[in-house]
Amino acid sequence: MAGNTTEIELLRTVLGSAGMKADVFDLSLPHWKLKQYKKGEFYNEYKNVCKHLGFIISGVFRIYRVNDTTGEEKNMLFFTDHQFVTSFASFFSQVACEYYTEAMSDSVILYIHIDHLNELYGQSHQWERFGRKVAETAFYEVMRNTEGFLFKTPEDRYREMIEKHPNIFNSVPLYHIASYLGIQGPSLSRIRKRMVNK
Repeated sequence: MAGNTTEIELLRTVLGSAGMKADVFDLSLPHWKLKQYKKGEFYNEYKNVCKHLGFIISGVFRIYRVNDTTGEEKNMLFFTDHQFVTSFASFFSQVACEYYTEAMSDSVILYIHIDHLNELYGQSHQWERFGRKVAETAFYEVMRNTEGFLFKTPEDRYREMIEKHPNIFNSVPLYHIASYLGIQGPSLSRIRKRMVNK
């Protein structure tokens, strides 16, 4: 395993709190690699097949899509500290990615190749369960996002985003957050003002 033991111990703690035993986690030790991303660097690019699952030690990533006609970027998901990041549809199906995944700040991740993850699935039911959990979480996030646009107010979506990513305003410009919420910048300013005054 490349990198510092501090990062691996953080990952061990996160997976341990989800029920993974220490000796089972140890099976993965040779496979994790540490990588630093500069702000603006891509974790995964459009039309590439995503081969790695990343665990964010520190930093913020966004998944976004570009409108082929207008060139407008649409933010779909944010990932912050201690969350797993990948282009999920591409990673699980090993087909070309329809999205970009970009670092919004200088970031550090541990990542593992899908081939090594598949080996771990074959070695342990706990790793299989981990893979299933990651897939379920990805599905839940996409469904929650879609339902949010259909049934929730921008203020509700804003509140949920702050609960999930409390420090996001430190790293992500307001126009990116407005794009994620599906509103314009002035509407976001009004929502933030209302929340402060409550």
